[in-house]
This record gives sequence, structure tokens and C-alpha cells, in this order.
Amino acid sequence: MSRSMPLPVDDRPARRALRVAAGLLARWWRASCQTARLAIGIPDYDVYVAHMRRTHPDREPMTRDEFFRERMEARYGKGRSRCC
Repeated sequence: MSRSMPLPVDDRPARRALRVAAGLLARWWRASCQTARLAIGIPDYDVYVAHMRRTHPDREPMTRDEFFRERMEARYGKGRSRCC
């Protein structure tokens, strides 16, 4: 009785599918985090810097501290209450 050797399994399609799934999951996670930050009012500095470099390459983006200070002033105003 002869034993046949198992054929090698080509797992490249499965690995590719896992890479695609992992990429989609990572993209979904980033989008979910950004949505949650925006929902609770935390601006996304990295998105701002990417936007500035992409659409306004001649302008220097604000520092992280300047960005958050400007966003808080835009949201809450300078010393005034948003109520009523």
C-alpha cells in the first residue's frame, strides 16, 4: 500500500482576503474614532494638518495648542455663554 504525499496548499488567496479584511477593519475603526470625537466635540488635529498640507501648501498649519484653543473659542466663544 503506497501513501501519497499531501499536495501543498496555496493559501495566498486566504492571506490576501485577511489583509483586505484587516485594512477594511482598520479604516472602519479610524472613521468610528473620528466620528466619536466629533460627536463629543473633540476636534481632530491630524485631519486638520493633512487638510492644510493638501489644500493650502503655502500656509503654515497652527500648532496643536493653537488649533485646540481656536476650536474651543469657536465652539464656546470668548467669555460669552452659548446658553440662550
